[in-house]
Amino acid sequence: MPRLVMKFGGTSVADLERIRNAAARVKREVDNGYEVAVIVSAMSGKTNELVGWVRDAANPPGANAPGLYDAREYDAVVASGEQVTAGLMALTLQELGVPARSWLGWQVPVRTTNAHGAARIEEIETANLDRKFDEGLHAVIAGFQGVGPDGRITTLGRGGSDTTAVAFAAALGAERCDIYTDVDGVYTTDPRITPKARKLDRIAYEEMLELASLGAKVLQTRSVELAMRYKVRLQVLSSFEDLPGTLVCDEEEIMESNVVSGVAYSRDEAKMTLISVADRPGIAAAIFGALSDAAINVDMIVQNISEEGRTDMTFSLAVDDVPRASQALENAKTAGTINYRELEADPDVAKVSIVGIGMRSHTGVARKMFAALAADGVNIKVITTSEIKVSVLIDRKYLELAVQSLHDAFELEKAP
Repeated sequence: MPRLVMKFGGTSVADLERIRNAAARVKREVDNGYEVAVIVSAMSGKTNELVGWVRDAANPPGANAPGLYDAREYDAVVASGEQVTAGLMALTLQELGVPARSWLGWQVPVRTTNAHGAARIEEIETANLDRKFDEGLHAVIAGFQGVGPDGRITTLGRGGSDTTAVAFAAALGAERCDIYTDVDGVYTTDPRITPKARKLDRIAYEEMLELASLGAKVLQTRSVELAMRYKVRLQVLSSFEDLPGTLVCDEEEIMESNVVSGVAYSRDEAKMTLISVADRPGIAAAIFGALSDAAINVDMIVQNISEEGRTDMTFSLAVDDVPRASQALENAKTAGTINYRELEADPDVAKVSIVGIGMRSHTGVARKMFAALAADGVNIKVITTSEIKVSVLIDRKYLELAVQSLHDAFELEKAP
């Protein structure tokens, strides 16, 4: 029998009524002749509640400083959210006449690295699942979790259930991986900003990966990376409406596409500039080495060298990381690892990007983007490009205007 992986996010299983709705969708696919593996997230809001409990336990009232908690016990606590949902989903399927049982990550098992709270899947052993499929049982699997080399429960980090679903689709040789969520597909941009945004029938892995990494919240970045690596066909669907979704697939499966497929944005960005950096070999490595050691993820990087020989280094990062980045750079300066005259931070910027595989074969895309922004008075602070994307850093107050301007300029409301 063909196999299908169906993943339901937190809003799709937020209460028993929504679990029943999701189970009815699973039954429909079972009736269509599929062996189904269902991947579930914790009920909406439950993971945040569990994380809060961990922090409160590690920082009781009257404590002088926030407690450092055992990451292994953190995983043991937060993984319980998916365990509850998996059991409830299995019970609901049984009531609908679908033979099913629940599986936790360690029962499958899902082998992961030992990085508690941010583990990566190394292997999924499917022998146990295969035997139960042969017996006519369908699987309900707790997402977001696995078991480390030491036998302890691990979790994959936020959004890890998407990664779990794709990994199981690859391991089981599934025909497709359906991701059910509270939106009905992937749009050309955020419909809350641009009402003319159009739902895409299909999008290439590379485009989806860029959109996810640039701020689109529909799919978790690691899940798209995994799907592209193992050629898992992904479909994004609504849990609440019977509407066609968006298929994420190989570029060869897409007959026609616009030059630009979508506009992504990230609101919570900041820009930092080191002014008059000492110009010597290895200075860039020293600067970004200090940031890396402080676990700061840097995105856009621009180096400017003036006629006077002055070198300025500008980069973007998450706005919440500005204090830690400033401290890391000041520490490196004090230690003599790097030298600069001044450090400037601008926490009020946003990143806007256009993405499309059509850029490979069309010229003038960047020019059109910059002209559209200029026409609406949007000043560009930093630019980065790749083969299928152009990203700019702008003042945050112009974010919505920029998104709308670019969506109109590339006529994304029109189908190819």
